[in-house]
Amino acid sequence: MGGRKLSERTDAAAGSSRLDELTTWDAPWRGLRVVVTGIGLSGFSAADTLIELGARVVVVDARDNEENRAKADTLRIVGAADVLLGAGHAEALPLVEGEPADLVVTSPGFSPAHPLMAAAADAGIPVWGDVELAWRVRIREGRKTAEWLTITGTNGKTTTVSMTESMLRAAGLRAVAAGNVGTPILDAIRDPEGFDVIAVELSSFQLHWSHSLSPLASVCLNIAEDHVDWHGSYEAYAADKAKIYENTRVACIYNAEQAETEHMVEEADVIEGCRAVGFTTGMPAVSMVGMVENLLVDRAFIEQRKDSAAELASMADLGEYAPRHMVANALAAAALVRACGVEPVAVRDGLRAYDPGAHRIQPVARLNDILWINDSKATNPHAASASLSAFPSVVWIAGGLSKGVTYDDLIRDHASRLRSVILIGTDTADLRTALARHAPEVHVIDAVPPHTGGKDAAAVPSGEEVMALAVAAAASQAQSGDTVLMAPAAASMDQFASYAHRGDAFIEAVRGYVEGQAPTPKEP
Repeated sequence: MGGRKLSERTDAAAGSSRLDELTTWDAPWRGLRVVVTGIGLSGFSAADTLIELGARVVVVDARDNEENRAKADTLRIVGAADVLLGAGHAEALPLVEGEPADLVVTSPGFSPAHPLMAAAADAGIPVWGDVELAWRVRIREGRKTAEWLTITGTNGKTTTVSMTESMLRAAGLRAVAAGNVGTPILDAIRDPEGFDVIAVELSSFQLHWSHSLSPLASVCLNIAEDHVDWHGSYEAYAADKAKIYENTRVACIYNAEQAETEHMVEEADVIEGCRAVGFTTGMPAVSMVGMVENLLVDRAFIEQRKDSAAELASMADLGEYAPRHMVANALAAAALVRACGVEPVAVRDGLRAYDPGAHRIQPVARLNDILWINDSKATNPHAASASLSAFPSVVWIAGGLSKGVTYDDLIRDHASRLRSVILIGTDTADLRTALARHAPEVHVIDAVPPHTGGKDAAAVPSGEEVMALAVAAAASQAQSGDTVLMAPAAASMDQFASYAHRGDAFIEAVRGYVEGQAPTPKEP
């Protein structure tokens, strides 16, 4: 590893001597003029932090609603110079107390092509994300400084970061999962007690706006086409994902079953002495973690790794149902915590204590030897592929916002598993075309018949109605031994508020169907 940088991006703040000094909480932040874009969880946290540091802050957000107005009132009370809500305010870079901003701190949703971001670039104003800000203020006099374990990937981030947190806590460390999941990273940094270790989930958006992170250990779990609309191309998306490895100090963890992630490590500019450690669901080579029969083992963080392995956990520790990609996530998490010095027993105990939560390959019901699975978290083809791989015969509920991705590889790889496909989503053209091309014999059903809806808004079914129709259609197709899998391979916002809303609608629809199939009690 080492040698050449991953990308030609450089920190726009490099030429600013004042910004270069801002590397601790106690640095001279007072009077710094900052525009914060977005007033959601990360934006509010960034603005609140900067105000506490003494910066002069203007916040902009396109949404002028009751929730944001309440947040704006709070920020004004604590000292924001201004909070500007409404679509017009989010399109142009505002002045801060009559002068140009020294810095923009952006929420992940603002892409480089956004007019405000483009205006900052044209004006030569540096742009940081909330994660970059958090890294720069993590050192504070009188407080412990947490180590960072950073995690990205097209899929599996939340599972892995949660497993990592559970293992760290099993080892007796004060740890928290933060960043793109759970606690906003700046809230974790400002915790009065502090943490020993923070497991930081990073999206490609957050990595794009990060410049100086130097974690103890890092991992890119996998890489597949996603968020092309935000990044502009797959190449740009992959380059931002690869930034996870920059300046890593102890271990760069990569997926030995995906050469792209290993190549990212090879190209990364890391701290001297940093190791490359692979994870695999097969037999591990030296300097890897992997599987031997039904055991998760370590051949990377032990002295006798050339001819032995340390047992970390067993498949049984992952619960009753553990598909291959969950095992891979567990191994990645184990490698991260082992790099941090955690003992094998804590890996096992952490996995036993881990709660996968809802919407991730979640069994909902079994009736007439048909298994119903909710994987609403599968918001892209790569995640849906992992789900489909786990079952031999599937009635697949799929569709939604595609985010600019293609479905040909997904359908080609899994056509033999599909008994039938139930389409949800307002625009199913891309998925339908891929099915016609690569699985022409598979029966395809529209959950909502094409004539439903139209210009009459009252006729457009709700998300709950869509899912009830999809479940009824799936039930008509499923046979004994099948799995009805709701893994949409797309985002949810065309018909649902979120992937969680979509998953909850599926759960309720399945429960309603199952209850309707229950035999009627006989009269006494």
